[in-house]
Amino acid sequence: MSTVIVIPARFGSKRLPGKPLIPIAGKTLLQRVYEVALQVKVPDSPIEVMIATDDERIRQHALDLGAKVVMTPTECPTGTDRTLACVQQLSVRPDIIINLQGDAPFTPPHFLSSLIQTMQGHPSADLATPFVQLTWEELDRFRKSKLMTPFSGTTVAVDNNGYALWFSKLIFPSIRDEDQYRERHPLSPIRKHIGVYGYRYHALEKFVALPEGYYEKLEGLEQLRCLENGMRIKMIQVDYQGAKALSGIDSPEDVIRAEALLKESIIT
Repeated sequence: MSTVIVIPARFGSKRLPGKPLIPIAGKTLLQRVYEVALQVKVPDSPIEVMIATDDERIRQHALDLGAKVVMTPTECPTGTDRTLACVQQLSVRPDIIINLQGDAPFTPPHFLSSLIQTMQGHPSADLATPFVQLTWEELDRFRKSKLMTPFSGTTVAVDNNGYALWFSKLIFPSIRDEDQYRERHPLSPIRKHIGVYGYRYHALEKFVALPEGYYEKLEGLEQLRCLENGMRIKMIQVDYQGAKALSGIDSPEDVIRAEALLKESIIT
């Protein structure tokens, strides 16, 4: 199966204009994400990496990095729409499309490898996406962060076959008799979603063509559009394996946090 990793990158950002070109510890944000994509390996599976943008400055920078670049319409409302606009221009349709957001330089490459392998092994899945199961300490920190930023971080419920039941900005499920549950279980039952996706071509086309879902609009979670329309999302449990994590870079404060994390990590 052929795979394309698409990195959608736009210049416009209300909170962080020119985000892909912002330097973070000596490299641009886009360069760091591109280097993550280049590290993804799956045996006997060709993987192509390309950057999708609508901005000449980003295009030129991507070319300077040696990347393949596809120019996409300015009016693409989301990175998912831009990803589809990119692959629609290819002469051969890929079997699997990975949408790696251009503001996620801390995504471990093995997350993407797992996405590809899962899509290969589960032909009935329309798309796939990872989650981490939180330790009790991580859950405690997550709850504190929700007090300040209630719409940061997403949780997911998974069925017995590993498919998504629901996503929410709420922390769910609730835990009855939590003190006793903590004594019996080393991990919490809370699964935190990681926002990177693998699509089949037909599923990506269907998703973009569908109207915004009712619950999608309420929660601000586009993956709910898939569930509201009967699409199957295979969930993959992953582990950061001690690597530093930062979900996305959306503000000057995030840039500061990212540089601090890079100083503590093996990423150079």
